[in-house]
Amino acid sequence: MDSQKRENLLNLALDSSEEEREKSLELNIGFEKEDRTWEVIVKYHGDLRQGLSSFLNAPQGNLVRIEDLIAGYAILTIPESYMDALTEVEEIEYIEKPKRLFFEVLQGKQVSCIVPGSQFATTIQGQGVLIAIIDSGIAYRNMDFRKADGTTRIRYLWDQTLDAGQIQQAGNREYAPPEGFQTGVEFNEAQINEALQAETEAEGFQLVPSIDTSGHGTAVAGIAAGNGNSSDGIYAGVAPESELIIVKLGVPRAEGFPRTTELMRALTYVASKAIELQMPVAINLSFGNTYGAHNGTSLLERFIDNVSEIGRSAICVGSGNEGASGGHSGGSVGVTNTNVGRRERETVLVELVVGNYETGLNVQLWKDYVDRYRIEIISPSGQSFLVDTDRGGKQTLQLEQTTILLYNGEPAPYLTSQEIYFDFLPIGNNSYVNSGIWTFRLEPIETITGNYTFYLPSGVVRSEQTRFVRPTPDVTLTIPSTASKVITVGAYQTALEAYADFSGRGYLYQDRLGGRIEGSFIKPDIVAPGVGILTTARDGGYEAVTGTSFATPFVTGAAALLMQWGIVEGNDRYLYGEKVKAYLRKGAEPIRGELQYPNARVGYGALCLEASLPENRR
Repeated sequence: MDSQKRENLLNLALDSSEEEREKSLELNIGFEKEDRTWEVIVKYHGDLRQGLSSFLNAPQGNLVRIEDLIAGYAILTIPESYMDALTEVEEIEYIEKPKRLFFEVLQGKQVSCIVPGSQFATTIQGQGVLIAIIDSGIAYRNMDFRKADGTTRIRYLWDQTLDAGQIQQAGNREYAPPEGFQTGVEFNEAQINEALQAETEAEGFQLVPSIDTSGHGTAVAGIAAGNGNSSDGIYAGVAPESELIIVKLGVPRAEGFPRTTELMRALTYVASKAIELQMPVAINLSFGNTYGAHNGTSLLERFIDNVSEIGRSAICVGSGNEGASGGHSGGSVGVTNTNVGRRERETVLVELVVGNYETGLNVQLWKDYVDRYRIEIISPSGQSFLVDTDRGGKQTLQLEQTTILLYNGEPAPYLTSQEIYFDFLPIGNNSYVNSGIWTFRLEPIETITGNYTFYLPSGVVRSEQTRFVRPTPDVTLTIPSTASKVITVGAYQTALEAYADFSGRGYLYQDRLGGRIEGSFIKPDIVAPGVGILTTARDGGYEAVTGTSFATPFVTGAAALLMQWGIVEGNDRYLYGEKVKAYLRKGAEPIRGELQYPNARVGYGALCLEASLPENRR
């Protein structure tokens, strides 16, 4: 049973067979096959536990789990057989399934106006401010995250991938998740110091068995907050004396990626810890995904905006690396009246190259609900199907050796746009979707805005050959950098002083008014160095990294320094949240080749911390 309380993707997943879901890149995310439960995000009001009391007392009530977050959001684990009944619970307003998150040589500090001899290189270095790195973990033994006496700068480390029961037996210690959470293990400063003081590294690892397996989180932390102890301070990060909260995202699973639900837990945890410690916090998020309307309306984006209003925080999010990946195509099409009284319909062909060996692929088409189109899908061999856009819900079609699950969505309580979702699956024992050029033919019937936009999955999970023939680089920001209250960070090349073409771009077509963009829609806000950045390596030493993942911590560190100057030093007690964004925008420097600001590539320009202080503005 479809419900308008559930997002389209969740409705389609529940309408699909288990075999279809297992072949799909997205539909099975959130489903646990072993006990046949779903993990979902809900927005609710009132007493949620009271509303779910009948579920808790039902035969499978032991499988129901409620995790309260903040501001009327919760994560539920619930048997699949209860999913329809869940929509009837009065307290629940909306339900979404989790999505996967994908993690994305000049010294960047100098070009970011953190110059030797300035107050940001001498007296203001992050003291009294927390930096939270929510990522793949951290190499906590690295000297760049220790004080001069060898003790840790990490106040808390929550490893969501660990099982408290398993490591408790191995280490003969008491381990537990953070208070209020049910997964992972929390380590405090004293426990980490005990591990660092162990006679051998192996003995230390038994005490704190947390590993950054990819090195991504360590590299990000090094840029934001490394102190350069391993290089005599040469490769110190932006806020080298800040204290750290680390959350390692995710639980081990087949698809190998963390989920949005784990991010929501992490943000709730960090906000609570910052209030408990009575310290301002700069939060770094260097990952994202491409599923959604990209306009701040998903529960995750709205949740992050709510978190930004708790305590004294600034949340910095990378704009993603989809700018040049060919994963987006969009534009505007309409019906025009000619001078002889005829109505002419402009037809658009959106061509998609599907590379060899794609085991599955999905395509999102977003449009204004008031617009009506005739949509035809044409396969590489010329077979076609005319989509009934007036028929809601799931449709299934077969073209060549590919099944397409089609879901024609409706507006939602938090969304005025309409989504038409196509999930391409190989048929039967066939292993791959048909390769070649697939075409979407859009013919308008009645249009007002005429805007349309297509998205593919992140470039991380599709081949380089799979891309739109005529991609549109605008609106390639990844989610959650599209949340309105975060500081969205793109990347530029310092060597050329130019925009890095992989960096996600902003602007929504419908937000352009007379050539100017309303301030709340500017994305990215600013750019920072993101090509060939030298930072802390997981296994020691330093390495060069590239991507918006590594531009973001420059801004996170800068936000921490601004909050120290303002809040800790008493120059501006209210320097947090949107005010940090405003200061950073105001101080941004021009980028070569960019003639008008703000713009879709670099926002207001390049990070320049010194100029962001009111007393130093030109």
